[in-house]
Amino acid sequence: MRKIIHLDMDAFFASVEQRDNPDYRGRPLIVGGDPNGRGVVAAASYEVRAFGVRSAMSCYEAKKRCPQAIFVRPRFEVYRAVSSQIKTIMLSLTDLVEPLSLDEAYLDVTGQTHCGGSATLMANWLRAEIYAQTGLTSSAGVSFNKMLAKIASDINKPNGIAVITPQMADAFIDELAIEKFHGIGKASTKRLHELGVFTGKALKNVPLVQLVEIFGNKRGQFYHDIAHGRDEREVKPTRVRKSIGTETTFKENSRDDAFIQQKISEQNLEAWQDLTQRQLQAHTVTLKLKYSDFSQITRSHTAKITFKDPQNTLSWLIKLYQNSPKHLPIRLVGVTFSNFEPIDSTRQLDLFE
Repeated sequence: MRKIIHLDMDAFFASVEQRDNPDYRGRPLIVGGDPNGRGVVAAASYEVRAFGVRSAMSCYEAKKRCPQAIFVRPRFEVYRAVSSQIKTIMLSLTDLVEPLSLDEAYLDVTGQTHCGGSATLMANWLRAEIYAQTGLTSSAGVSFNKMLAKIASDINKPNGIAVITPQMADAFIDELAIEKFHGIGKASTKRLHELGVFTGKALKNVPLVQLVEIFGNKRGQFYHDIAHGRDEREVKPTRVRKSIGTETTFKENSRDDAFIQQKISEQNLEAWQDLTQRQLQAHTVTLKLKYSDFSQITRSHTAKITFKDPQNTLSWLIKLYQNSPKHLPIRLVGVTFSNFEPIDSTRQLDLFE
């Protein structure tokens, strides 16, 4: 049986800023754009989360919720440098490290002799070593598969650890809310709720054939498996990404150019943050528009040299939008980056690719 650790840094960007500036410590801090402009929240300290501020929220809304919040601009080069330190610590434990983002990774420590072979002790050693070397706290989940390890890492955040053993798994899953399952998204959660499925136990009772009929072969089988505590996905140290993107569906269809461009701006920054977290730069940016009749189009721009900042990509996205059909109200916008190369093509990608 595998021993999997999911490590998640606590409010990573904000914690780095609080570490480097003592005046920010213990105060509500937001890493993001201009609160008087169209920026979005990249990271929120735990102090500001108490006011309902979350990542990807507009900075304008965040300031309304917490007027006393401190706003700082992201320093991605600093975050990447800290991630490099974390990478070195992780690799001293195991070669099987699968990055998910700058601040999050899976580790497979099966068969490792460190800490007497105890995955729980290894996770605590990892957290202590990260704190000793970076001054930052992290949370960890330990279990026998990736799905349960990721869920466990959220249980005692911040600066905590949770373990889900094989003996605990069935009872834990039975009580788990559907939206807490890693891999079940918002749309699937809504559909399951419509079927009266709100917990792992209820999901476990849905026949496989019905899940496949509703969600398709791959997702239906996956949902059936995780409801029974099965997740055979391996920890993969290297992953090749062909595209990185994000999209949002409006609460109501819209023809309002200002509103739509604001949403494009938000998706641009969110996708850009993901791009830089993975230490990649892109030659191509693509705008996706879905209309009220569910038809959709994509429009792209490819540059000879890679885009250097989100303002540059936003200007192209706005041009793409302005040159797109406006025959129907729009219900969804998305931004995707592709055609990658490493931020520094002269060396290997850092944590996290």
